[in-house]
Amino acid sequence: MVENERLRQEMRRCEAELQELRAKPAAPCTGCEHSQESAQLRDKLSQLQLEVAENKGLLSELNLEVQQKTDRLAEVELRLKDCLAEKAQEEERLSRRLRDSHETIASLRAQSPPVKYVMKTVEVESSKTRQALSETQARNQHLQEQVAMQRQVLKEMEQQLQSSHQLTAQLRAQIAMYESELEQAHGQMLEEMQSLEEDKNRAIEEAFARAQVEMKAVHENLAGVRTNLLTLQPALRTLTNDYNGLKRQVRGFPLLLQEALKSVKAEIGQAIDEVNSNNQELLRKYRRELQLRKKCHNELVRLKGNIRVIARVRPVTREDGEGPEATNAVTFDPDDDSIIHLLHRGKPVSFELDKVFSPKASQQDVFQEVQALITSCIDGFNVCIFAYGQTGAGKTYTMEGTLENPGINQRALQLLFSEVQEKASDWEYTITVSAAEIYNEVLRDLLGQEPQEKLEIRLCPDGSGQLYVPGLTEFQVQSVEDINKVFEFGHTNRTTEFTNLNEHSSRSHALLIVTVHGVDGSTGLRTTGKLNLVDLAGSERVGKSGAEGSRLREAQHINKSLSALGDVIAALRSRQGHVPFRNSKLTYLLQDSLSGDSKTLMVVQVSPVEKNTSETLYSLKFAERVRSVELGPGSRRAELGSWSSQEHLEWEPACQTPQPSARAHSAPGSGTTSRPGSIRRKLQPSGKSRPLPV
Repeated sequence: MVENERLRQEMRRCEAELQELRAKPAAPCTGCEHSQESAQLRDKLSQLQLEVAENKGLLSELNLEVQQKTDRLAEVELRLKDCLAEKAQEEERLSRRLRDSHETIASLRAQSPPVKYVMKTVEVESSKTRQALSETQARNQHLQEQVAMQRQVLKEMEQQLQSSHQLTAQLRAQIAMYESELEQAHGQMLEEMQSLEEDKNRAIEEAFARAQVEMKAVHENLAGVRTNLLTLQPALRTLTNDYNGLKRQVRGFPLLLQEALKSVKAEIGQAIDEVNSNNQELLRKYRRELQLRKKCHNELVRLKGNIRVIARVRPVTREDGEGPEATNAVTFDPDDDSIIHLLHRGKPVSFELDKVFSPKASQQDVFQEVQALITSCIDGFNVCIFAYGQTGAGKTYTMEGTLENPGINQRALQLLFSEVQEKASDWEYTITVSAAEIYNEVLRDLLGQEPQEKLEIRLCPDGSGQLYVPGLTEFQVQSVEDINKVFEFGHTNRTTEFTNLNEHSSRSHALLIVTVHGVDGSTGLRTTGKLNLVDLAGSERVGKSGAEGSRLREAQHINKSLSALGDVIAALRSRQGHVPFRNSKLTYLLQDSLSGDSKTLMVVQVSPVEKNTSETLYSLKFAERVRSVELGPGSRRAELGSWSSQEHLEWEPACQTPQPSARAHSAPGSGTTSRPGSIRRKLQPSGKSRPLPV
């Protein structure tokens, strides 16, 4: 009874465990050594099956290679048979020709004694006999030549036969080599298959032996259980069924685990995709916000009147040479096109400008950045665009360009023409062009009849404080052909010389002054806008350019004027009461472009090579200082032409000068909306411009 009670308690405990197991059917049997061993055996069996599959694939590849080599061998044998047949036919033909030659030689030898005898006996008899003798000799010579040719042909045939024998021997050697390789590969394949089969059998035997030992232990345990539970057969059957069910669940556990891993991997991949998409969306929003910030910043700069500064980096050319000094020292920010990085003496230096153009940027890309300023000239604003940088950095290329790829100057006038044509139904515009240069602190007219004549910048005697240049020639342009004539005429008069930095270095500051006068036919509103396009001379040091003699004086004057420009920028930046515009002809002439009523843009040209990093660093620092200058918002130059509305405007008298064929250049106004009538007005009473030079 005590034993029965103990067995009943054990049965209840087993039933409780069974219920727990039924409540958790998917839980793995972590404590079962047999399941772990079974999983290891299954893994090893799967590895062996993979190895068998790989060996089968290798065997199929080897069989394919053997089949290919067999096909090649058969093809070679067929070719060999064809060659042997051809050689046999050739040998037979040569033997026939040889027999014919031998027969011919024998017949000739048989006929030779009578001829010799005739030659010796009939030599002195008659001319007829001599002629017959000579013919016989010629025939004999011909037959000997034929015999020699036949011997040569026979010798060639023998050589061909010998070469065919050699080719046959080579082919047979290749066939033997292929057969040996095939046998060797077949042997290796058999050895590998045998070793794989032995490994497989050994693994199966080990697994079978281990399974037998485990099954024996299980049977012993089951026998003990049977002896202890003879009175509990129903419970034992139930436990056996439950055990079989658990065994089936354990067998199906790897499949469940694989499905779970697949689902987890799918969820992880989906989460990664969602994160990537979120990152892309955030990056797109960041770039959009960056563009919006830059747009707002540019609008703020326009409202504040800052001088906009853009940088353009020229590509590395063959003129830069080779070696460490010709390496690229300039890099760009991939996410922000207003940042430029310079590696100076091993240390990176970063600069932030309004826009940075890489060497891949085209002339059209640069022009798109400045065309908004150019079109505002039509609306009556003063605009100044000037290029700054060392010699050879590409200032003249950016401003003037080439015939095939023009720069800002020609593209600006073409844009003005297109805008004028679009507004031709409501407005009447007149576009005039002047070109001047400042060489050795001397202002010269590039479009005049005497370019060497010195010009001076004058104040209007009416006390308005405006500037003009007496004697500066203006041409009225109406088409692209007129533009090309003006540019060609002005370019031939500009001063350029050879330096260490550039073969055609600009030794002066060139100014292209474009004035646009507009009249609204319906309201009588008159607008006057001026566009100054300035190509400054090189900003490098004197020792860098290698200037001597007259070139040295030119460089000194250039550096002096650029230093004066730097002083003006510093005074404007610190908002000093006095700005030293008169320290240089350049700053004095650009006074109306650097004052509060104009829109100004500076193009900094940068050389990317290592040897020019000092000049590049100076140019970029100067560009950052210029960018921080606030000029104030630009004012429009407009006036009403009708007398009925003059009472609402302040009218200033025109500045009169005695020089003919010239226009007056104005100084900065007071910032009001009225435009004085003396701004770049021709002093001739007829009001006509000079004709273009032919």
